[in-house]
Amino acid sequence: MSDKDASTPRVYLARHGETEWTINGRYTGTTDLPLTPNGHQQVLSTSRILIGPNKLISPSRLAHIFISPRLRAQQTFELLFSSSEAEGKDDENGIKNRLTKEGKVTTTDALAEWDYGAYEGLLTHEIRSGRKERGLDGEREWDIWRDGCEGGESAGQVTERLDGLIARIREMQGPWIHGGGRGADVLLVSHGHLLRAFAKRWLGYPLEMPLAMMMEPGAVGVLSYQHHNVEEPAFLLGMGFPAGS
Repeated sequence: MSDKDASTPRVYLARHGETEWTINGRYTGTTDLPLTPNGHQQVLSTSRILIGPNKLISPSRLAHIFISPRLRAQQTFELLFSSSEAEGKDDENGIKNRLTKEGKVTTTDALAEWDYGAYEGLLTHEIRSGRKERGLDGEREWDIWRDGCEGGESAGQVTERLDGLIARIREMQGPWIHGGGRGADVLLVSHGHLLRAFAKRWLGYPLEMPLAMMMEPGAVGVLSYQHHNVEEPAFLLGMGFPAGS
């Protein structure tokens, strides 16, 4: 039996498009930056290719969309469903509006980016050099996954809020693990660090576990379950794309 087929629910991870601080690598947590023009195009390109009827993310199969409250994530959500292909040409109100009216769209602090505290707006090398000047990290370099952020969130705090959301998603998807004719896919629109943390927790790993992951602005990742079993969460490492209409 295949580990995965189209009937097993999926969780799609959508990272917001580029911002000014994405370009130079500054830690952007609570700072509410908008997308750059290039960021807009990144998300629109993703939408045209991946979202719509008979595409990877089919609106008809979405049970719920969870979105970070930050402006860059909210703009990304709007853009993902702004093309005619994503909206559905036969729906005069648009898929986005219909999903919202049906109560399938939730903005949640659980998906807000990691609170970087004193490290907001800094680069990694600035954080590490500053900590060493204060007598920290004498034997090993700072690692956010292990050490968290001064004045911000610890790995344990991020874990706690993500685990609550994961439990909610599994409760939502569990009854439809074998399909059953109802769309049970979930889309998350969030941030680089937070979505990588979500992937670790989805698999049951502590955040400090070394697991190198990359996620470009405007990118989409996929999580699911092995063997049609809600107790066997997995990465969907490779997949076939649905045939177009």
